[in-house]
Amino acid sequence: QVQLVESGGGLVQAGGSLRLSCVASGRTFSRHKMGWFRQAPGKEREFVSAISWSDNDTYYADSVKGRFTISRDNAKNTVYLQMNSLKPEDTAVYYCAADPRYSGSSYAYWGQGTQVTVSS
Repeated sequence: QVQLVESGGGLVQAGGSLRLSCVASGRTFSRHKMGWFRQAPGKEREFVSAISWSDNDTYYADSVKGRFTISRDNAKNTVYLQMNSLKPEDTAVYYCAADPRYSGSSYAYWGQGTQVTVSS
């Protein structure tokens, strides 16, 4: 079982930056792929970014490529999402997710989410 707690959300003006953090419980964090997803009001949850066990492989949605950076610190059981050049359309609840399977797009564990609001 893995528990995830996100933090770092808030209100920021367009063009600004935020860094989200997700701390995971459990001793096998390093053997979980990690992902970030978001859900805007009235919309379905969508993929934002993911990182492999060893952080050699990272993945991004086209909408955030070049602006967001995912990273992980296995010693701290933490995954980060650095968000730069934020746009109003980035406004959403951001969720951290984890899964022990090395490949695939499914995630077994989810955090409660953190709100990100970007004002124009």
